[in-house]
Amino acid sequence: MSSEHNNPRNPIRIGSRGSQLALWQANHILYALRDAGYHVELEIIRTTGDRMQQPGFIPPPNLDGKGIFIKEIEEALEEGRIDLAVHSLKDLPTKLAPQFTLAAIPKRADPRDVWVCEPYWALHTLPTGGRIGTTSPRRRAQILALRPDVSFVDIRGNIDTRLKKLADGKCDALVLAAAGLDRLKRTESVHQRFSPCELCPAPGQGALALETRSPSHPIDEDRDAYLRNAIAFLEHPYTRFAVDAERTTLDALGGGCSLPIGAHCFHEEGKWKMIAQVVSPDGESMVQVETEAANDANPIALGLCVADELKTKGALDLLNTFEPDSAALAD
Repeated sequence: MSSEHNNPRNPIRIGSRGSQLALWQANHILYALRDAGYHVELEIIRTTGDRMQQPGFIPPPNLDGKGIFIKEIEEALEEGRIDLAVHSLKDLPTKLAPQFTLAAIPKRADPRDVWVCEPYWALHTLPTGGRIGTTSPRRRAQILALRPDVSFVDIRGNIDTRLKKLADGKCDALVLAAAGLDRLKRTESVHQRFSPCELCPAPGQGALALETRSPSHPIDEDRDAYLRNAIAFLEHPYTRFAVDAERTTLDALGGGCSLPIGAHCFHEEGKWKMIAQVVSPDGESMVQVETEAANDANPIALGLCVADELKTKGALDLLNTFEPDSAALAD
């Protein structure tokens, strides 16, 4: 560990959004680095995605929804105001700008979606016409495929805000990512964790991404190499393989993180297995693929194979019926 770079006057500076969950994630990495002997500081950065969740927000012209939670953080990284960005991986576009790299992907938390409701402990017990709070096009489409009678309420904001809106009767239930609730220890009303065959998670859901400047775009070549080496121990190869496969499938189908596409890759019984879903916005049509690959398979090849099979079964026709809403990314 270089004393030249590892000293309190020149700490590793982590950039993060200011939401409760983003801060948990950033501090999780901060404490891991401190435990490993590094000097680390945290800088909170407000993003377009954060501003979108405030009342009265007016979207800027040509907002396409890609990278709304990372733009300002990446600017700080490129300019050298921070050294490391901690993201929810599912917020990242499938292709990064060349000046950045995902230097480490830590072990993934539970990637599934969960049902949050106290009176009705599962989706199938919700009364006819029940109101579910979510703005996610993927979740809406997948839920309609299971329960075409339900309605939806736009519920935005951080986890506590959404749980309060549920408690206030703004909706009858929420569908959220398990990982966020688990990390914040807010699972008191979680009574169902959906199988990926029911609600196939968003590509990368439950995983964190540690983004640094790429070796080809350093500010200080020695220090940037030191930073990448410092976080290398946080890399989890199985998670890296899985999310690379999932994000490859998403990219091959159009790359939009607001599209109703689910992809879940996992390692089981010495094999890689992958489930992927594309659902029409009304839930009436679905294309699903389930496949296996050898333990030594290539994740990019696996992701492309799954995408090709989805296309063969008509996935692009379903996606062409979808009208993206960039504001939905706040979910």
